[in-house]
Amino acid sequence: MQHHDYTVDDIRVMEGLEAVRVRPGMYIGSTGSRGLHHMLWEIVDNAVDEAANGFANEISVTLNKDNSVTVEDNGRGIPVGIHEKLHISGVEVVYTQLHAGGKFDNDAYGFSGGLHGVGASVVNALSEYVEVEVATAGKLYRIRFHSYEDENGIMHSGIPTAPLEEVGRTRRQGTRVNFLPDKRVFETVEMSYDVVSKRINELAYLNKGVLFRLTDCRRKDESRTREYKYDGGIVDFVSYLNADKTPLYKEPIYFKGIRGTGKNTIIVEIAMQHNDGYTESMFSYVNNIPTTEGGTHETGFRSALTKVMNDYCRRIGLLKDKDASLSGEDFREGLTAVISLKMSSIQFEGQTKTKLGNTEARAAVESVVIDELIPILEDLKNAELAALISDKAVKAAKAREAARKAKSMAREKSKLENAPLVGKLSSCTGRNAEINELFIVEGDSAGGSAKQGRDRRFQAILPLRGKPLNVEKRRIEQVLENDECRSIITALGTGIGEDFELKNLKYNKVIILSDADQDGAHIRALLLTFFYRYTRELITSGHVYMGMPPLYKVQKGKEVSYAYDDDELARLTKGMRGYTLQRYKGLGEMNPEQLWETTLNPENRSLVQVSIEDAAYVEHLVTLLMGDKVAPRKEYITEHADFNKIDTFEQRVTTE
Repeated sequence: MQHHDYTVDDIRVMEGLEAVRVRPGMYIGSTGSRGLHHMLWEIVDNAVDEAANGFANEISVTLNKDNSVTVEDNGRGIPVGIHEKLHISGVEVVYTQLHAGGKFDNDAYGFSGGLHGVGASVVNALSEYVEVEVATAGKLYRIRFHSYEDENGIMHSGIPTAPLEEVGRTRRQGTRVNFLPDKRVFETVEMSYDVVSKRINELAYLNKGVLFRLTDCRRKDESRTREYKYDGGIVDFVSYLNADKTPLYKEPIYFKGIRGTGKNTIIVEIAMQHNDGYTESMFSYVNNIPTTEGGTHETGFRSALTKVMNDYCRRIGLLKDKDASLSGEDFREGLTAVISLKMSSIQFEGQTKTKLGNTEARAAVESVVIDELIPILEDLKNAELAALISDKAVKAAKAREAARKAKSMAREKSKLENAPLVGKLSSCTGRNAEINELFIVEGDSAGGSAKQGRDRRFQAILPLRGKPLNVEKRRIEQVLENDECRSIITALGTGIGEDFELKNLKYNKVIILSDADQDGAHIRALLLTFFYRYTRELITSGHVYMGMPPLYKVQKGKEVSYAYDDDELARLTKGMRGYTLQRYKGLGEMNPEQLWETTLNPENRSLVQVSIEDAAYVEHLVTLLMGDKVAPRKEYITEHADFNKIDTFEQRVTTE
């Protein structure tokens, strides 16, 4: 979808930069690691928008030794002409005016992830310096911005050191941006190679044929460069996601369609492949933005897939006239799908750009699935593929019926045998779910201490008597038969899977509390797998936490301190003499008062909130670490494990 040249007249101005330094969290989410990387995504997204609209095919990101970052593309280049109203160059407008950019209408960009025109200016406002080079029409232009404090202590952010100037001739075309995040704003200014590489890898899958290059110059020995380019696009993405699973058929199904015209054009791309597992894994994107909470495009895909598959099953006689239609979840059992939309006017629900609200997106996706998938299924060379999908759905329906009976039995058992759960679960006396907390505690011994040490007004304790089930290897009816899983489900009150209802959650915080050893780490991994597979919204809504019990007790006279790791112990005992040291092997070694003081008391305790930033990577990792295949798991452990420091699954699920 080509558009006219990107010129200075495409830039609209709405307001200035003043508020960014005062409240950076409003613009980038936080001043921690997540906000730091958000700075990079803003600049990378601008380059990707050039590629997505057909004007660039190479994007480079370089992590420099001074912790600055350079992003370069071979697109059209930011307009260098003088803005009619502001009488400054287009580059200066984009980097100094908060709501300025070429993305408010659809003339310069048909599709854009950066919708609000705040990206470049916010990066400028929160950086020590930004240097922008634009290569266009054989000429090279440069401008530098800096942030400084004057003699009166007043902060000046993103100020150009001089107007944009022409500095030479060049054969290059595109934009190069180098920026250094301001250490006066951020807790750290060191970008994570892993975080950056995962996002760039994802963008490479979503932008078929575009070459992404990542270079890390911060290593002492030598810089490392990695290139990402996928000529198969999202087909390659699905193959990657299913790499550690057993696909039902060899190649992913792929189809694409365009609906609407002009500014209402929606391009729909879908790749899908079933595996022999039991869980559905769907990843959706709009203009390269991950829509982790789904939205209308996912709804359209699910409804159309159910209709197409039921109609097909009836046409081939797998379903008779008297038979009830199969449910959508039957056809999606073991399905891995990637849905990628390109559209002009996006309506996201909320501020986080995670749920698509456009009703026209649902209609477009439904139409494309119906028009494109039916011919694929009816093509004779795909007869085996279609039969495999249909047969799996029929088996899934039988298993679903068994699971329904198991759920029904579980509900009845819960009514009849509520006493054992009540005996196991020590409820809190308060009924305000917004402040109540549920601690899932490893072992009866620790559970006993926690029950005595807690504040029973708002803290409930659920001890686990054995290791939870690894749900990655089990069907839902097997999950429902497991005593530990059933106790957790009953305690939460939300139901699981398709029946999950967040509004019924009885506790605002669900806190996993296990020992700080390998067994405890394994229990955390098993519980997080359960939450991820069957109550994922608990994680995405910020309700799941990990309690961090101390490893050491340091006592000198009557003074007692606790250390949560070896580094903290070293700092605590530096220069100290005549102290006694106790290393806790497990939670059960603490008496109720110690457990309250170190781990349960909201005033003193340390909690890690579990969140999911890179859903596709987490999906890959859960399958890799918790699934059936041993060889890929061994390979991963050999490559990544630091045996001097436990590197467990939940540390790879991104945390705040």
